Formats: sequence, C-alpha cells, structure tokens
Amino acid sequence: MKASLGSLKIICIVCFILLGILSATKLDELKFSFDFSHFFPEEDPDLAFYDSYVKEFGTDDNFLLIAVENKPNVFQQDFLNKFQAFSQESKGFEYVLESNSLTTLSYPLKTSFGYTTLPIFHINDPHQYQKDWHKIQEDSLFINVLIDKKGESLVLALQTVDNLNYKQSEVLLNTIRTSLKSNKLTNYHILGRAFFYEAIVEMQRSEVLTTTIVASILVFIILLLVYRSMPVVLISVFSIAMSLLLFMGLLAALGKELNAMAAFYPVLMLIVGTSDVIHLTDSYIRKLQSGIFRYDAIISSLKEVGMTTLLTSITTAVGFVTLLSSRLVSIQEFGINAAIGVIVAYTTVILLTGSLLISLPEKKLIGRKSISKNWVNALLKINTFTKNYPNAIILGTLVFTFFCFLGIYLIKTNNEFKQTLPAKSEIARDFEYFQNNYAGFRPIEIAVMSTDGHKVTDFEIVQEIEKLLTYLKTIKIIGNIQSANLPYKIINKANNLNNAAFFTLPDDKATFIEYQKDSRKLARKQLARFINGDETVARINGKLQDVGTDSLKIIYNSIDSFAKTNLDTTLVTVKVTGKSILLDKNSEYIRSSLLEGLLYGLLLIGVIMAFVFRDIKIFLISLVPNVLPILFAGGVLGFLGIPLEASLSVVFAIVFGIAVDDTIHFLGKYKLGITQGLDKEAALEKTFAQTGRALVITTIILFFGFLVMLFSIHQPSITIGLIISVTLVTALILDLLLLPVLLRKLIK
Repeated sequence: MKASLGSLKIICIVCFILLGILSATKLDELKFSFDFSHFFPEEDPDLAFYDSYVKEFGTDDNFLLIAVENKPNVFQQDFLNKFQAFSQESKGFEYVLESNSLTTLSYPLKTSFGYTTLPIFHINDPHQYQKDWHKIQEDSLFINVLIDKKGESLVLALQTVDNLNYKQSEVLLNTIRTSLKSNKLTNYHILGRAFFYEAIVEMQRSEVLTTTIVASILVFIILLLVYRSMPVVLISVFSIAMSLLLFMGLLAALGKELNAMAAFYPVLMLIVGTSDVIHLTDSYIRKLQSGIFRYDAIISSLKEVGMTTLLTSITTAVGFVTLLSSRLVSIQEFGINAAIGVIVAYTTVILLTGSLLISLPEKKLIGRKSISKNWVNALLKINTFTKNYPNAIILGTLVFTFFCFLGIYLIKTNNEFKQTLPAKSEIARDFEYFQNNYAGFRPIEIAVMSTDGHKVTDFEIVQEIEKLLTYLKTIKIIGNIQSANLPYKIINKANNLNNAAFFTLPDDKATFIEYQKDSRKLARKQLARFINGDETVARINGKLQDVGTDSLKIIYNSIDSFAKTNLDTTLVTVKVTGKSILLDKNSEYIRSSLLEGLLYGLLLIGVIMAFVFRDIKIFLISLVPNVLPILFAGGVLGFLGIPLEASLSVVFAIVFGIAVDDTIHFLGKYKLGITQGLDKEAALEKTFAQTGRALVITTIILFFGFLVMLFSIHQPSITIGLIISVTLVTALILDLLLLPVLLRKLIK
C-alpha cells in the first residue's frame, strides 16, 4: 500500500503541475465583456418585441457623446475653430456612421430660389455670436442636447455601428482621444456604449487582479497564524493557488466571457479552497500526533473529512446552481461558473493537498504544537451555555427572525444606474456631468404602430404622434426627443423665415403633404431612421435621467396610460420599449426567481442531506440555521436601504451555498459520535472540541475573504462583500448556539 500510494502521490503532483502550466498558457485567452443584453430577462414578451424593433431600426445604444467644455462660454473663435475641426475629422472615424454638432449643422431656409441653409454658428464673425446664442436659446431642439443651457460646452454626437465589441470600442475611443489632443481640446467628457464597454472591462481586469492578490495575502497570513508552520502554509497556499489557476484556465478553454461579477471568482476559489484545506490538514495532523503512520493517517482523514467536504462542496455548488432559475443570462453564467469553481477547488485540495502533505516528513508536522486547550475550553463553554439557556436562545432566535422579516419588508428596488459604476472613476464623473448638464443617458424608445391599413405617414396619424410628443415634453426627466415629425416641423419653420414660433406641424393637410414631399427629398436619411420600410411603425426616441427603476416604471406606465386614453386607438397603438425598460424589468424577475431558486436549492440540498444522514429529523433541524442567514441578508438590505438589483441577487446563493457547509460539518461529526456509541451530550462535546475550531477558523477566513471586496471600486461588489461577511458570521453563531438546542429538544 505504501508503494502504491507513493506512486499515486507522484502522479498526482506531476499531473497538477502540467495542468497548471497548460492553464497558465490559456490565461491570455480570457475574455472580458460588458453587454447590457446579458442583463435582459430571457423569454420575455417585451424582449421579443424589442428584438423585432431592433431589426427595423437598429439598437438604441449606438451613440457616443463627447462634450467639450470651454468656460466661461463656447463663443470664442479659437475654440469654435478647434471644435469644428474635431467635428469634421470625426466623420471619417472608423465605426462612425453619422456625426453631428452645432458647428457642422445648419438651419434650412426657404427662399424664392428654393431651399438654402444658414449656419448655426457664424464662426468667422464673432460679432454674430450673441445673436447666434439668442437664436439657439429660442430653439428647443439644441439646448441640453448639443449645447448646455449655460453655453459652457458643446457636444459632438456620434452614431456608431450597432453592438460595438470591446476591441472596436477601444479603437474608436483611441481615435477620438488622439483627435481631441491634436486639436488641443483637453477638457472633455464622454458618454455612450463604447465608453462604458472600455471602462467596465478595464475595471473587471483590475478587480480580478486586485482581489486575487489581496485575498491570497490574507489567506497566507491566516494560515500562518493558524498552523505556525511554513511548510504546511506553503502546501496549503500552493494547492489553493493551483485550484484558482486551473479554474481560470478552464474558463478560458471553455471560451467563457467574464462579466462584471468576475471579481468574485478569485475570492470564492480562495476561501472555499482554504476551508477544505483546513478541514483536511487539521484531521491529518491530529492523526499524526496520535501516532498513526502518515499513509494510514491520510487515508483515515480522507474517509473522515473527504466525504464531508465532498458533501459541502456539492451543497455549495447546488447553492450556485440555484441561480439558473434567474431569467438574467449574467446571473445564470455566474452561477454555473461558481459551481464549476467549487468542484475544481475540492478536487484540487483532496488530490494535490493530500499528496503534498504525505510528502512531508512526519516530524515537520508532529513537532507542531497541539491544538490549543484554550480553543477547546472556549468551545466547550459555548456548549455548556446552550445546555443551560436553551429557552433564551430560542426566544432570541424568534426575535432575530422577526427583525429579519421586518427588514425584508423594507427592501426597495429603485436602482439607479450610476450605483453600478466604479466609484470616483472617470466614467462615473462623466456620467454625472451629462446627468447634470444634458438630457441624460438612458435611452427610451416608443413604437407607434398604425392599425387597419393606415400608414404612420398619414396626416391623421402624424397628428396623433404629435399629441404623444407634446405629452412627453411635459415629463421633465425625458429629453432629446426625436421622431419622424421633426423634419416636417423643421421644413415648416424654414418656410416661415426660420421663425422658432413655426417649429410645429402645419395646420392643414394640404400644406403637410407639400412639406412631406420636401422632407422626403431633403431629409430622406432622417426619416428612414424613424419610419420602417412599409410605413406601419414610427419610432420616437429620447434620453432619460437616471432617477431609479421604480420611478422610471411610473413614467413608462404613464406613457402607456396616456396613449390608451388620449390617442385614437382606432388609428394607432403605442408600446414603450428599449434597453432601459428591459433592464428595469430585472427587479421584478429578481424577486420571483430568487424565491424560486432558493426553494429549488432547499429541495436539492434536502435530498442530499436526507440521503447522507438518513434521519428526517436531523434533515429538518439542519434547514433552520441555513434559512435564517438568508433572511438576515435580506433584512440587512432592507434596514440599510440598499436597493435589490441584479448583482445583489448572488448574495443569497453564496450565503445559502456556503453557510450550509458548517452545518454539515457539525452534524456529520455529531452523527459520527452517535454511531460510535456516544450519548447525545458526549457526542455534542466531541463535536464542539474537534470540529468547532475548524468552523470558527473557516468562518474567519470567509469573513475577511469577502471583506476583500471592500477594496473594490465597484459599489455593488463592496455591498455584496460586506453583507456576505456579516451574514456568514451570523450563520456560524446560529450553528454553534441553535443547532445544539434543536438537537437536544428534537432528537430523542
């Protein structure tokens, strides 16, 4: 047996080293992405409608805005010349379909000789600047869209190709920054899909690296404090690091894209792996100290701890698999990847750590100080407390549960997009700048569909569209409203000496038809953006201020209500669509899928634990201290006023998946004591003395491990890390206090 185990040891170590080298070569292939569509609810009728809408009109986030400041105002010839040069250059940028600014646009004017144009800015005539500014202020078309209301900045609005990927975004942004620099425009702000893509991917890469380094240092320090043996610590760290390397290499090999929650993977791998390492190493060292030969000791430890850690790994993986019930692709992918990571960590720890431990001479481990009597004494005091004050513990638990439900009742879902941006980052500052000075960022799309064979270009339907446009202008948080009606109103204004008072639809049908013919000649491209091929659907789009999902839902409902009660429904039907409304629907699905996923998880874990323990009472007892931490996590969100959004939904899966581990270890040791002939009290004492220490240490590691997320620049990650940390401590307290009470009262 010694020879066979020795050969197996060498094979395991060599195989893991080779797999590690192979994984390292794959790391360059890791893909980072940030696509809003990953946060869309699957199989949703609104998503189906949006997909068909996109086929007609293209995506609603194919824009990039560059605001260039020039205080005290933009009416300075040198600045205008520079901005005009930049605007002209942008027309040739790769991936840009259209470029507009006030220095390149013009007013149309109808003369006796036909249509001509007037410049918006008389750049070469500074004496005209005051008059230009007055005329711009009269025109609602440009204020807070291409120029701010104070006249301190100008915007270059770019329409890009649909669905720019990261590489394309990077190329375009580098081109823009080079052009801005060459034109000596230094004070600028950028907003749009390409900029978000670049910023978020860079954040992901930084987050993964930072969390890996900080968590690794933390694990090293804790293990050193626990074992005070450098060989043991180095073996443990090497095994855990190898599991992380294999996991990331596997993700790369599978072509998995890492989204905004990828920063959690290193933390999860390190702390889950560390927990498994501690349980195996503690058991192995204890057996060596009792005089058992190392090969026999590792076999005995694997029998004692291996099955228990396998069970905890499966239940943790099941906790993450529950996220498959989510209708959001990003959450589903996180759940699958995390479950894979847990299994990789377990396999690596059992095979590699075990092989490395038996490679160390016994004296390197036997010489280590025995487990501190202070630990044992403290844990036995806790056991005595549970024996002496069971009713107080039950009462405390009931009060605790009440406050958890109260907190859950207070949970809000009014999420703001800016809360997901990296704190104090360039993208957060630019987002805030556009929020304060321009129409907003969130796109809103409204489809106006004709009925009964009518066309959206008919005068009667155009009038209905105008009613809706008039209503939309009364909603303060909506700006930059555009539609197919815009060219008609511009032509009407042009036919009336460019007087802003005539920026309206013509009153009579005959004049409208005349102007419509002119629009089809002069603004064919503009009309094509807002009317589909068979003229059955008209598009209205605008920008929304970031006021929170619940507030925006009220806006969406008000538009729908207005359309049904104030428009002629025999002519048109109206539907609000776009990426914003799809993202805002997340909160509805998060709550329903969260409950559904947890129920599935409880069922699956229940089946596993019932099979392992073969005792229905123990199974039911085990559920109590694992459901309560989930309620506590929800309560914390409610009391702290933290809105429940997509990324926060993983909190419950993580807490559920990891918290159950301590319960399994506790009940496993207790059950082992009973099968060995010990009575209830003796079995509990043995459980506290032998398993309690490992539970406390692993929880400490989990606590500080997730606190690593406080180093994140991503606010949701900070929140998640903090909530999970305190919740897992709560789970440990419930295991040590409530479990013994329930076992004494319910097990005869």
